[in-house]
Amino acid sequence: MQENQATFAEILETIKRYQTIIIHRHMRPDPDAIGSQAGLAEILKHSFPEKRILKAGGPVADLSFLAQMDEVKDEDYNGALVIVTDTANIPRISDKRYEMGDKLIKIDHHPNDDVYGDQWYVNIDASSCSEIIADFCFSLREAMKMSDEAARLLYAGIVGDTGRFLYASTTPHTMRTAAALMEYGFVPDEINRQLDTKSLKVAKLSGYVLQHVQISSTGVGSIVLTKELMNTFNVADTETASIVPLPGTIEEVLVWGVFVEQPEGYYRCRLRSKGPIINEIAKQHNGGGHPLASGANAKDLEEVQQILTQFETAAEEWQQLMETEK
Repeated sequence: MQENQATFAEILETIKRYQTIIIHRHMRPDPDAIGSQAGLAEILKHSFPEKRILKAGGPVADLSFLAQMDEVKDEDYNGALVIVTDTANIPRISDKRYEMGDKLIKIDHHPNDDVYGDQWYVNIDASSCSEIIADFCFSLREAMKMSDEAARLLYAGIVGDTGRFLYASTTPHTMRTAAALMEYGFVPDEINRQLDTKSLKVAKLSGYVLQHVQISSTGVGSIVLTKELMNTFNVADTETASIVPLPGTIEEVLVWGVFVEQPEGYYRCRLRSKGPIINEIAKQHNGGGHPLASGANAKDLEEVQQILTQFETAAEEWQQLMETEK
């Protein structure tokens, strides 16, 4: 495993050496996972039509309008290059056959706490992995060719991971990249509508979340979605992505968590913040992620409460810091 980050040019040279390239992403994919994975696949198909490019991974849930996975056989990995996009650590890689390939490349925008792969490229300042894939293509225009379909996928990934350009990760470069992608042959407002549309049952659950979210005096918001509640609304955990930002739309909420009970009994913790750094807290609970957007796992409600107690401390310290800087 190399110690230094690879350049785009070095990754391209590796790609050129392989006839079969299999691209993975993380479990429970979001638009950026699908966008970066499938977007890279489309770029490589368009740039190297003689190569065999495959997308591996589990179900895409309600993101089937973006892309579907390919049927990848074990023997396809023989002598293949494997690229993993938008996946910070090895346990989150969807389809564990990633290690069966000849060489592994990691491309990501999360903090690089788990340095894996024979080559890796990580840019934590990028809004999304889709932005990185677009940079990869645009910076090597002589060898790499953007297609209309690739542009559609990468645009969707950027829109998804920036919360429609609302999050602090949105930079001038992000906007320029999105604008460049919009020059290609797809309909951006159609992507925006598709990403913003939710089923009636999820809309009803969204109303429940806004009515029942708990908000502390320090601005810590929380909602626990039990198995019984999820069954009542007939909503699966894979359908809850659009619910996660909702507590943050409330003015009084500074940092929040959406805790979804899993069939096995533990809680999937979707953690967000408007200021306090939360990824270090997530790391203490079998998780991690970005400073203001992370995920974790809590074995029971007692651990959920531990996370909320840590959020209280983080919120208080952040508010004190803001006061001293006035």
